[in-house]
Amino acid sequence: MSQGRRVFRVCSRVRRAYDDLLPARITSRHIHVLANHSVALEQLPEASLLQSSDVVHSLERGVALGGATGALLGLVALVYPPAELAIAGGAVVALTLVGAGFGAWTATMIGVDEPNARLERFRGAIRDGQLLIMADVPGSREHEIEQMVAQHFPKADLEGAEPTTPIFP
Repeated sequence: MSQGRRVFRVCSRVRRAYDDLLPARITSRHIHVLANHSVALEQLPEASLLQSSDVVHSLERGVALGGATGALLGLVALVYPPAELAIAGGAVVALTLVGAGFGAWTATMIGVDEPNARLERFRGAIRDGQLLIMADVPGSREHEIEQMVAQHFPKADLEGAEPTTPIFP
């Protein structure tokens, strides 16, 4: 018996919930749907690498660690100059910036392949074919949007907001 890939279609309730968010002034660029590879999202906005991977957290760590390493190397070179060269504060700044840039680059290359740690609690449900809908909304409208989603999915697990994530510029 051959094993074919099963493709699940998004249920009409998910589509209606998405369609209700649009007139509520939540644009499609602020709605992200995460599903496993066997779910056809049709025309729903799929979560990008920024939402599904750990690239943002890795970038933050890379800039911090790379910048600190560059600054430390610059200070060591300032105290113990190589080959009797005169090193000034500009070299420390330059090494800090180069270290931060290198740390950002290498860390994001690693973070792209790592799943988003904040979504770990949803991995099992996503693997089982459930959808994770993420909507970026202002905190003042969070309760309103939760009620709207609950109309379509009374048993939905509404997780609330992430207070440290900026939503709108």
